[in-house]
Amino acid sequence: MPTDALLARFLNELAPLEPVAVWAHGSLAGGDYQEGRSDLDLIAILDHPLKPSTARRLVALHRGLRTDPLARLLHCSYLAPGTQDAPNQRHLAWAHDHVTRRPVTPVTRRELHDFGRVLQGGSPKDLLPAVTDQELAEFVVRDQREYWRPALDKPQVWLQDSWVDVGLTTFARATVTRRDGRLITKREALDLLPGLGAPVEVVEDVVRRRYDETVPSPSPEEGWLDRRAELTRAYLGPAIDDLVTRYG
Repeated sequence: MPTDALLARFLNELAPLEPVAVWAHGSLAGGDYQEGRSDLDLIAILDHPLKPSTARRLVALHRGLRTDPLARLLHCSYLAPGTQDAPNQRHLAWAHDHVTRRPVTPVTRRELHDFGRVLQGGSPKDLLPAVTDQELAEFVVRDQREYWRPALDKPQVWLQDSWVDVGLTTFARATVTRRDGRLITKREALDLLPGLGAPVEVVEDVVRRRYDETVPSPSPEEGWLDRRAELTRAYLGPAIDDLVTRYG
């Protein structure tokens, strides 16, 4: 399928840099991948320091992939030698069509250990330190408190599909991870959200856009985007506060 073709092209373009391993996590590894909608979340382990010349080659690689329609969804973090043991290390990454630096979070590390998909090279269990249950639990609550709760004070971003989708599913997933110590998929999160008090019409909108493109969406002229943003923010504010108070 087109995803496999893009991954093969990416690995071929990356080969001259001789990566030690390349892994997939997220939906692609966890069984909830929706082609053309889900992100392609990758991690590459390199065997040499990330010099400026290497960074330029990686940026050129990703820019060259833009001819593929799915390339906008391909995100990859690059770990240099000796950085796998530093949980707060910010690694060079290509995400959302630009270069950045970001850590490999405890959630990503746990995903890689539990169900990471090896695209090339060694296993995450051999090359990446494990995450304790306590580290994972503390991270998901901190992420809700320090990232998602302040984001609710930015009304404009919640007009975007991606903020609504990820904001809701990340909250549900954090709730289950903190409560039960396990990771769940976005599909499972969407199934759980109504029971957690989320607005049903918003959850149904997310499900439609992610899984059922045959159902027409309400038009912006009907005021749906504004209403959806208001409903999402009104729900997530108290829900996050309750989660943080209970577990933070």
